[in-house]
Amino acid sequence: MSHSDWSSFLDELDGFTAIRQDTLPAAHGSKGDAAALAERRRAAQTDTEATEQALSLDHVKLLRPDDMVSYKKAGVQEGVFKKLRLGKYPCEARLDLHHHTVERARDALLNFLHGCLRRNIRSVIIVHGKGERSQPPALLKSYVSGWLPQLAEVLACHSALRQHGGSGCLYVLLRKSEQAKQDTRERLQSRQG
Repeated sequence: MSHSDWSSFLDELDGFTAIRQDTLPAAHGSKGDAAALAERRRAAQTDTEATEQALSLDHVKLLRPDDMVSYKKAGVQEGVFKKLRLGKYPCEARLDLHHHTVERARDALLNFLHGCLRRNIRSVIIVHGKGERSQPPALLKSYVSGWLPQLAEVLACHSALRQHGGSGCLYVLLRKSEQAKQDTRERLQSRQG
């Protein structure tokens, strides 16, 4: 948004008054909040460990090299998913899994996604290749496409547009980290207060 667009927007808001909350007291940090946060962190760690064990190396539904991949968790808005499908989100990080074994690819994928969450990265590209020459064909593509929907971090994924790698790559939209969610809550509370 340009400076003049922002100025115009602010001019339009001139005269508006923020709505005051009148039903619930504003949240303040407390020992209860700290305990709840610690519990959520513990649960998230347990979920991560369970997920790593659940990403099977044994069985996968095989895809073909040119198959398109598309996945969206319940609750993801259609407009957000469309923007992902069309490659409209900027790629904030990229993982290239070419020449990885399936086991090594799984470990690299999990480490990459956890690192993205820590750095509040939301939109990434994962390059798995088409697997036209692998035996069986599209083996790594099949595993990566099967694993992503199992991961709590992944909100949606879709095969990339041709200029970004086509069916050999995936756009992946990640959930917000707990820190990013907390930052948003604090920012909204400061606007209300």
